[in-house]
Amino acid sequence: MSGFKVRQPGLMTLITDQGRFGHHRIGLTTGGPLDPLAFNWANRLLGNAPNATGLEISIGGLSLEAEVDTWAVLTGGELPLKINGREAERWHAHRVKAGDKIEVGFSQLGARGYLAVSGGFQIRPMFDSTATVQREKLGGLNGQRLQSGDILPCEAGVDAGGYRLPEQYRPDYNDSRPLRVILGYQQNAFSEVQKRLFFSSTYRISDRADRMGYRLEGPAIAPSINGILSEGIALGAIQVPADGQPIVLLNDRQTIGGYPKIGSLFSQDVARLAQMLPGREISFTAYSQDEAHNQLLLSQRYYHAIQPIAVAP
Repeated sequence: MSGFKVRQPGLMTLITDQGRFGHHRIGLTTGGPLDPLAFNWANRLLGNAPNATGLEISIGGLSLEAEVDTWAVLTGGELPLKINGREAERWHAHRVKAGDKIEVGFSQLGARGYLAVSGGFQIRPMFDSTATVQREKLGGLNGQRLQSGDILPCEAGVDAGGYRLPEQYRPDYNDSRPLRVILGYQQNAFSEVQKRLFFSSTYRISDRADRMGYRLEGPAIAPSINGILSEGIALGAIQVPADGQPIVLLNDRQTIGGYPKIGSLFSQDVARLAQMLPGREISFTAYSQDEAHNQLLLSQRYYHAIQPIAVAP
């Protein structure tokens, strides 16, 4: 099957869908897009099924050549988009013809971009998902990031059409508000002094930040216990190893672990964090489960209430 040929794979470009759910019991992590909202919009702007397979582009540098006539869209951080050398608007569906060159430049703000095509890329799922998790060698074409010469199969979608999202509805990747934390199972292992230290301090995202987790640098916090029996780890869990430097665990995290955890980031702020580059300074604020639940429901209603604008064929 024809599709798109990878001319330059960029720093790290992964094939992904919404993620691999229901397999933690056999040690398989979730994977999936670090910024689910941007990923969902990429598919929605093409009229795709929500779980259609697309690409997550970290930092940038991707170059593709189309072999079919279809439509494509790029969402997420400010990664410049060019089609045949001409700048093209992001968050906007574009008609693409066989032979066209699509280039995604390096990030100017935000760390991840999401490229979707009409109907999605036709990738064989593994354990119910096409999401690439390199550590487990699952998903994608070979369980690894894209390589030069890879072919991303997709069907022609010349009549599919698409939409654009007005700027006022696009995420603000320069948002500097504190990240919201729901205190977790081991919160009582941290004294009130240690909790206040954590919530009143500024941390820096270290160079040791990837899809497994973001390691932070700043004031060390010390739990009253050195470890716990291994237990399941939630997305966004903030674990504190022996050096006291927090680690926020992301989509490709291990499924169990034994470090004390002060809490977990609110899921929407996990995505905000994953769009930040190393060196960025962040802070945290406490958030209740009720507040998180209400915010999720409001955000879902807001997402479905937005009506993108149809793009002329």
